[in-house]
Amino acid sequence: MFDYIIVGGGSAGSVLAGRLSEDPAIRVALIEAGPPDRSVLIHCPAGLAVIAKFEMNGWGYNTTPQPGLNGRRGYQPRGKVLGGSSSINAMIYARGHAADYDGWAAQGNPGWSYADVLPYFKRAEHNERGADTLHGQGGPLNVMDLRSPNPFLASFIEAGQQAGQRHNTDFNGAEQEGVGAYQVTHKNGERFSAAKAYLTPHLQRSNLQVITNALTTRVVMDADGPAPRAVGVEYRSNGGRGPMQTLRLKPGGEVVLSAGAFGSPQLLMLSGLGPAAHLREHGIEPVLDLPGVGANLHDHVDVVIVVNAPKVKALLGLTPGGLWKAVRGIFEWRRQRSGMLTTNFAEAGGFIKSSPDEAIPDLQLHFVVGKLVDHGRKSVLGNGYSCHVCLLRPKSRGSLRLASADPQVAPLIDPAFLQDPDDTARLVRGFKVMRELLQQPALTRYGGSESATSALAQSDAEIEQFVRNHADTIYHPVGTCRMGPGPNDVVDARLRVHGVAGLRVVDASVMPAVVGGNTNAPVIMMAEKAVDMMRADRLAALSQQEPHHDSRTRGYPHRSPQALGV
Repeated sequence: MFDYIIVGGGSAGSVLAGRLSEDPAIRVALIEAGPPDRSVLIHCPAGLAVIAKFEMNGWGYNTTPQPGLNGRRGYQPRGKVLGGSSSINAMIYARGHAADYDGWAAQGNPGWSYADVLPYFKRAEHNERGADTLHGQGGPLNVMDLRSPNPFLASFIEAGQQAGQRHNTDFNGAEQEGVGAYQVTHKNGERFSAAKAYLTPHLQRSNLQVITNALTTRVVMDADGPAPRAVGVEYRSNGGRGPMQTLRLKPGGEVVLSAGAFGSPQLLMLSGLGPAAHLREHGIEPVLDLPGVGANLHDHVDVVIVVNAPKVKALLGLTPGGLWKAVRGIFEWRRQRSGMLTTNFAEAGGFIKSSPDEAIPDLQLHFVVGKLVDHGRKSVLGNGYSCHVCLLRPKSRGSLRLASADPQVAPLIDPAFLQDPDDTARLVRGFKVMRELLQQPALTRYGGSESATSALAQSDAEIEQFVRNHADTIYHPVGTCRMGPGPNDVVDARLRVHGVAGLRVVDASVMPAVVGGNTNAPVIMMAEKAVDMMRADRLAALSQQEPHHDSRTRGYPHRSPQALGV
């Protein structure tokens, strides 16, 4: 029996398992549907190109047909491996804007303002630049500048300045706006996922059990008391093909769902927690009617311009010279963990405004040192570069629903891309701002040409059709187990499922609104904060049972019960 059972070994689950098992008196189980993170393609930063092309270590989800995308299905890659999406992503370290977190707090979530969450960002971080008022050192998550940045980045940054943007050397500093190089979650030339930071260094702990290749099928509920209580989980090993097995909680223990914006609401519904009528449609008897489960799904919608630049040899491309550089890069990375294979491809970018009237950036750029088409799944010959523009705060809201009561059947994912006219208008403006940047002398001096696919779109109406025909996710779905005090919210400000004892959700699904930036660093921060809340709640419960028991802080003596009372 366990004190904590964590479902999902991604960014949040890795943090939770690593931190909670610091106390040797606490037994922790972590269940991950995918394999261990042993592949060299995970640890070599440039390996993400192969992972993306062949859809490796992922769930392979797609959306339902999207009216806003002219009926196309979008691609939704989510990590299915220890480290989750942090083991297959582009490793950008970005926190979002301070106003995002102040907005969470203003929606009825005390303790989630930027001032409240900043200490957890700093606690998680080991920034190789050093510590200051906004950055930490000594945390598990290594953050650094790229070891071998592509020299062409300087031209992108110069073009941004020519277009009127400031050069920003720290998107997580006092000001987010501007263009510049991203910091990344690397260490010594390798990817540094949440699993490498928090979990795999501690697999030898006797109080930590990590179960991989195991599909969790439901949370076991005890509905006989005054409120339903989570008492364990059921799972199938061997990728969901093995016999049903059960893990049980100790009295007072907790199940924590960290299966992501798709997996966590799916598991809640499979366990009888969700919109009652929808559950009955699939033959699931409701344990508790929670209408907000699976609602509020939204994501950063994104569109790309590709530029052919055959004369720029520094760029990455499918050319004879490029293939030779890749072979040379393999040996360089194997010997020194340096060179072109330390790229994360999206090496630079920025946070900009679609209009000068915006108070804060509402768009994000990702500048890729190669030609990226269809999420990297399509091979494109020749040298070139790409630039993404994504809408940071979409108004469109969709849903996650069950397609079947079978846990192995993918859920119905409907992010409702471009459903709100404001989203479309902003992305059209963003496309034009991005194109203006790419047409500055610092880039055009190389003689590149915009791909004909987008170059034909010149009027606003033509650009809108290009966006609808080509836009898709930039991989940041959130909101399906929204945090808040309202009747359609799923968890409270301490991430406990409303009306259910012993059950929390800790992952991007609880975000009331997506942050203005990449979501991996915020999820790690949220899990760090959740650990303190869970410890504080545990100490409070123990103090009621054993008011004079002084060993409750064993395993983390640097934090008193008072300090844990977040």
